[in-house]
Order: sequence, then structure tokens, then C-alpha cells
Amino acid sequence: MSELLWVVAAYFLGATPTGYLAGRLGSGIDLREHGSQSLGGTNVYRLLGWKYAIPVALIDLAKGAIPVLFGRSLTEVGVAQEWVPAALGVAAVLGHMYSPYVRFRGGKGMATATGMFLVLAPLAILLAAPVWCAVMWFTGYVSASSIVTTALFPLWVRFTVPEAPHTFWASVGLAALIIFAHRSNVRRIISGTENRFRTRHRRVG
Repeated sequence: MSELLWVVAAYFLGATPTGYLAGRLGSGIDLREHGSQSLGGTNVYRLLGWKYAIPVALIDLAKGAIPVLFGRSLTEVGVAQEWVPAALGVAAVLGHMYSPYVRFRGGKGMATATGMFLVLAPLAILLAAPVWCAVMWFTGYVSASSIVTTALFPLWVRFTVPEAPHTFWASVGLAALIIFAHRSNVRRIISGTENRFRTRHRRVG
């Protein structure tokens, strides 16, 4: 019962709608009605700039890392089973993507999942980072970078932490979910209407 409560708490922590709050505080707008209509850091950047995007991204990372660190501390003292840290991380990512605070809308999970795996599989994140950068450099699409990196990520997890099956299966499940969340981006890339990353932004409001 206590483990279930921890999972629920991780979900509600992950559900904190940082992108939504940034939009309201920054320009009085609802990001779900502008740009890509995502509450993730990329849409925050495009609409509000780095001043808001960086704090949002850092908080979203922390939403994934904190529950996992808590779960790991519990397993180290024998209070929780080995699957708990990965489960808390998955719950936080699901909360971020499907937040009950904003009608089950949210971001696409990349930042919160990154925070989760920075704790569970830091070397896998290190291997994934140049892949993300390379795809970004050649395509200019944040979404394409995220999709390719996410698709390959379970391989890096398997390679770097082969003794952690719960972490591996969590990476497989989240990879499928995050790629599914990018389906509208895929359609826009195919149709040629997807926005490329730019260092300048247009402030809304």
C-alpha cells in the first residue's frame, strides 16, 4: 500500500504544469492554445524565450529525478523493492504528459524522462546526447531529434545498465509513449509544416 501511495505522489508531482504556469505568468496565455499547443520546454521557448524555457526545463528535469532519488533511497535501506525507483520515474513522466491539473494535457515527456534516467542510467543519457545533437544539427527539428534519440535510448540503457531490467523495460515503455506523443510532429514533418528550431522567438501577448 505504501508503494502505491509513493507512485501516486510521484504522478501528482510530475503533473505540476510548469509550462502552463510559465505561459500564464509570462504573457497571460494558455500555451495549449498557441504554437504546438504543448506545455513542454520547446513550446515555452518559442513563445516566451529562454528566460522562461530554461527554468521550465530544469523543473521538468527535477520532476523526473526527485521521485527516482527518493525511491532509490528507500531501496537502499530495504524499505522498498527494486522496481520502485523506475516505477516512480514512470509515474512522474505520465503525470507530466497527462496532467489532471490541466485536463490531462501536458508536455511530451522528454525533459522529465531525461531527469528520471539521469538517476537510473546516466551513461545512457551521455550516449544519447550526441545523437540528439547530431539529428538536430542535420535536420533542425527538435521533434525529429527527440524521436530518433528516444527510439534508440533503450539500447543505451541495455548496454550501460544490463543488470537493471526494471530500468530497461521502463525505457522501452516510455520510448513507445513519447514517440506516440510526437505523432502530430511526424505528420507536420512529412507535410513540410513542422517548425525548425530558431534562436530567435516571437513573444506572445
